[in-house]
Amino acid sequence: MTADRDRGALRVPVHGLTVLYDAECSLCAHVRDWLVRQRQLVPLELVPAGSAEARRRFPGLDHGGTLSEVTVVGDSGQVYREAAAWIVVLWALRQYRPLAHRLSTPAGLRLARGAVLGAAAWRGSQWRGAQWGGTGYRREDGWRYDPARGWTYDPPGCDGGACASR
Repeated sequence: MTADRDRGALRVPVHGLTVLYDAECSLCAHVRDWLVRQRQLVPLELVPAGSAEARRRFPGLDHGGTLSEVTVVGDSGQVYREAAAWIVVLWALRQYRPLAHRLSTPAGLRLARGAVLGAAAWRGSQWRGAQWGGTGYRREDGWRYDPARGWTYDPPGCDGGACASR
């Protein structure tokens, strides 16, 4: 009997992963762009967290939570969050699978959790305009991210080009 069966879990192969990422977070967008350039052993689909597409695909998820913590969904319904999500994404990448195996140990998991907490602190500082990096790009301030064009700025209250004449 395997250890998984002892825990009551069944081993289900993973043939694809969907990474839910915050499309308005510059760090998240950078990681998304990096992921699409990597050789994948397991295909990764990158979908903006909280989007209509994410809600359609995964109606049972806490979509508000997916905006605050990295969430990865396996093709058989497995849900990975926080450090486990980062580890499974690395596991899907050819070059980083050995690292994922090391991070899946108890000592490695502590390191992965620290990295996730560091990224969360950086993200939080960007949203608050705090000490680590100045102000972040926020939708309510007029910023929009388009993967093909990058960040664009359309200040609130400038509909119809009203600000262009100032």
